[in-house]
Amino acid sequence: MAFNYKKDNQNIVTVTMDMVGRTTNVINEEFFQLWSNTIERLESEKDLSGVILTSAKKTFLAGGDLEMIFKLKDPKYTFELIEKLKAKQRRLEILQKPVVAAINGTALGGGLEIALCCNYRIALNDAFIKFGFPEVNFGIMPAAGGIVRSIRLLGLDTALPFLMEGKQITPEIAKKVGFVDEIVDNQEELIIKAKKYIFENPEACQLWDKKGYKIPGGNPQNPKIAKMLAIAPAILKKKTQGNYPAPEAILSAAVEGSFVDFEVASRIESRYFVELVVGKVAKNMINTFWFNLNKINSGSSRPKDIPYLKTKKLGVLGSGLMGHGITYVAALNGIEVIMIDSIIDNAQLGLDKIEAILNNGIKIGLISEKKKNEVLERITVTDKYNKLEGCDLIIEAVYEDRDLKGKVTTLAEEIMKSNGVFASNTSTIPISRLAEKSIRPEKFIGIHFFSPVHKMKLVEIIKGEKTSTKTLAKAFDFVKKIKKLPIVVNDSRGFYTSRVFERYTSEGMALLAEGNSAESIESAGKKAGHPVGPLAVVDEINIGLAAHIRDKNREELSGKEKQLSKGNWDIVIDFMIKDVKRLGRSNGGGFYEYPEGGKKYLWPELKTYFPLSKEPLSQDEMIDRLCFIQCIETIRCFEEGVLNSVADANIGSIFGWGFAPFKGGTLQFVNDYGLKEFVQRAKELKENYGNRFSPPKLLLDMAVKEKIFN
Repeated sequence: MAFNYKKDNQNIVTVTMDMVGRTTNVINEEFFQLWSNTIERLESEKDLSGVILTSAKKTFLAGGDLEMIFKLKDPKYTFELIEKLKAKQRRLEILQKPVVAAINGTALGGGLEIALCCNYRIALNDAFIKFGFPEVNFGIMPAAGGIVRSIRLLGLDTALPFLMEGKQITPEIAKKVGFVDEIVDNQEELIIKAKKYIFENPEACQLWDKKGYKIPGGNPQNPKIAKMLAIAPAILKKKTQGNYPAPEAILSAAVEGSFVDFEVASRIESRYFVELVVGKVAKNMINTFWFNLNKINSGSSRPKDIPYLKTKKLGVLGSGLMGHGITYVAALNGIEVIMIDSIIDNAQLGLDKIEAILNNGIKIGLISEKKKNEVLERITVTDKYNKLEGCDLIIEAVYEDRDLKGKVTTLAEEIMKSNGVFASNTSTIPISRLAEKSIRPEKFIGIHFFSPVHKMKLVEIIKGEKTSTKTLAKAFDFVKKIKKLPIVVNDSRGFYTSRVFERYTSEGMALLAEGNSAESIESAGKKAGHPVGPLAVVDEINIGLAAHIRDKNREELSGKEKQLSKGNWDIVIDFMIKDVKRLGRSNGGGFYEYPEGGKKYLWPELKTYFPLSKEPLSQDEMIDRLCFIQCIETIRCFEEGVLNSVADANIGSIFGWGFAPFKGGTLQFVNDYGLKEFVQRAKELKENYGNRFSPPKLLLDMAVKEKIFN
């Protein structure tokens, strides 16, 4: 059994990769066998002129099978497996006949690595085709010669960004960089050009196999390269906080491999790969960014018995930060939008901000002038509610106030389609409470976007007590239509994302009140894996808004069995808004100062008002508090039925507020830590810092039964 194998009358063999029963070609055990048999057959040819390697699929080769990679645990077996694949690639490379990769589709990871084994690479000039090494995004690295060949083809300074950052590029850019030698406009020309190269280069040989070969730009002994590499580890450490071993392993493999011959460099690459792939970070990231993400994208949370529901005309109430962002992403994806504001000048200002986003997209090459005009033509701004006639979906994005939201709900539902869906973009107010003002509560749902809307992928869909399955399907289909990532949760105060994220910011403020320096708190947040520290986040949200939401929640829960917990964070919030009136970035300053045209810095007076303790906590202790409080609250959400799946929890935490990707999300963090060990540590934190760290009953039961979150 081999790949499709056709030899023409000019003795050129065309090998067409076509894995039966799969939509894409992928490197797995089946591929190993097909590839091995194909190489052996090529080696047995007596009168071979050359080889063309192409694909019968829309993709050239998608790369390694992550399900197979995820299962790799034994270092010795893994090393032997990858070396076996490399040996087959090397045999193609030293076939002593010209080999051309006729790349008719995307070549990522292992796909690009196999293309680099060929003497010449020709690609279709299609902007939808991508080249790159995305392995670093899963906590691993190219292992089938991608590092060794890339640095020998392009040089260290050019190759490293593609290897370490997971960049994906079009064929046109790939040609400019050097990954591709030629681009053509159609499939027929792809084969014609491939044959032309074979005839003109009968004794083709890889650059690195030629006598006297040197790496472009030089090896690390070259002064220019040495200067770059001298500062690279420090820059990398600052960026990764030491949490992501893959970029460091790639850098090490590339540098060490540049000093030695090809075979030794290849073994160095394999050893670093093995160390990564059997490690916890890779397992966490593959579990979340492959398995969990695929589960969500496949529509596991969508009602199964309801056909696709298209949104034809959208109404957006409010043109502020969230309103104009929602309007932009909807219009960008082909939906007609009516954006309403109570003041027409505000609505026009919102449209101006949308145009600014579009202009920036043109500037960086993401969209064309034609696309910009098409998007703007789909948007109508107004202060008249009668313009909502015909809308089959309306999303309110007004200020976080229940009375105001109730008012706009009433106004809009009188005019919109009777079978239309009304959604709230609230981040905290229970959907069922808001639905009390609706004349059709079964068609009322939460669609919670994150700021800035045009950049943030996640959307949290919240089912109210009376929300119908058809309404949920409509919301889900809309979110997918605008190319966002939907998680579905049940109703509660703060739902899932706001409720858990608030624990991160509150714990940061509690640490400040206890006498820990703001600098060390912010550092702990970043080292824990968050993009920014908890105090910086509160400044962006606005401390005044945080206080408003807190007070409203307390008012809502007044007299009920479940109360909103109080803590040292309340002291900090009240002091900032009442005593010094520092509400955050939008009000000129909060925990940070924001000099015009300068870099923000922590407000120096924080040490005056929150004196430093003589025994401040260690960074590790603060990191544990920041992480554990979020994980414990997530488990409570799971226990209470707010969360429906582990995938929603993990993906929501990473894409919603930036919980540590290297840990795989809040519930994967618990799996990674070990449930019994997590329970023990939570009890220690409870003893030292309060009942908010109490391990939930669900967790205690799972630990006893030796279960994990999956």
